[in-house]
Amino acid sequence: MKTLKDLTKEPPRSAHERLGGYVILARTIDKARATLAGKIGEYHFDCPLDRTLFLFKGVDGQEFLRQVKNGKNDDQLVVWMDESGIPKTPEEIEKWSDAMEGAKPYEDPDRREWFAEQCKPLGLDPKETTLFDWLDADDHATFAAVHK
Repeated sequence: MKTLKDLTKEPPRSAHERLGGYVILARTIDKARATLAGKIGEYHFDCPLDRTLFLFKGVDGQEFLRQVKNGKNDDQLVVWMDESGIPKTPEEIEKWSDAMEGAKPYEDPDRREWFAEQCKPLGLDPKETTLFDWLDADDHATFAAVHK
């Protein structure tokens, strides 16, 4: 799939969505394509979340962007991720993805106050909310308000 999402009108795919076993990758692809098309809106490519994926695999965000610019589709980008950077087994990818999916920023003393403030307007319990669930809720709230 090589679909361009206009992130001024709809959110990127959820960080929960897995491509090739990797969480975050589908969302990162959407943001990269939107960046190249000038349709990124309030989102940011190569943000800290994207960088957790890039760091895990040992790849550079700008090189990833070049691959997207060269027209690679989702499946080709999965192959590129698998073949680039630090080799990872499917088990390592699954373990990392599971850990990322379950991450709760509230459990990090340095992020606790910030995360609690982010959760408040969405009516989420920061102690129970994962980062990905907060992102999904924030995306939904942002675009629900835009499309009223």
